[in-house]
Amino acid sequence: KIMKNANLVIAGNDYLAERATSAGAKNVIIVPTVIDLDRYPLLNKKNKEKKISVGWIGSPMTSHYLNEISSVIIELSNKKLFNFFAIGAGRNDFQDLPITKIPWSEDTEYNEITKFDIGIMPIPDLPWERGKCGYKLIQFMACKIPVIASPVGVNIKIVKNYKTGLLASSQSEWNDALLSLYHDSKFRTFLGQNGRMTVEKKYSLQVYAPKIVTIMKNLLMDRRIS
Repeated sequence: KIMKNANLVIAGNDYLAERATSAGAKNVIIVPTVIDLDRYPLLNKKNKEKKISVGWIGSPMTSHYLNEISSVIIELSNKKLFNFFAIGAGRNDFQDLPITKIPWSEDTEYNEITKFDIGIMPIPDLPWERGKCGYKLIQFMACKIPVIASPVGVNIKIVKNYKTGLLASSQSEWNDALLSLYHDSKFRTFLGQNGRMTVEKKYSLQVYAPKIVTIMKNLLMDRRIS
């Protein structure tokens, strides 16, 4: 009812926009999730360790998504190739998985993210997940960190396979994607640089804040005229 009677509905992706339209909304625009580039300054980082750090960020409500690739995490950890980290997971999460939990705070999240070599976003292909807006991917990409994501919802738009990141559906695809980045540091750098450029052009506050201001001004003008 709210969307049907609203003068404007702003949706974070195509899937949500379609939901708004189907609910009767007459004026729907898409504004993606964005980050403030001023909070994500570029750093030159060199990994001198043999193990690659793989990171995830979220909350206790979403940390169960890492179970989607539990067998991959166990296998690659046992091979001593990767260290896995989860920012914002619950204290009792991952009792059977070799994942180091890191507390989340707004003040520390940027510094913690920049310690990762690879950022991941595994999710199932279900209605709720199709509505997600890929914020963690955009955070990783802003830090020039190569990403691997499930090809669900807006992830497909944010991550261009082999250009701004990698997409992986099955356990074997996740395994192959992680190993390909492990063995090729230049490929990691390539994806990371492309990811940052994508965020600067399409997913930054600096790009969308003026657009939002214009949208709101036009909305007010239309109401005054009517």
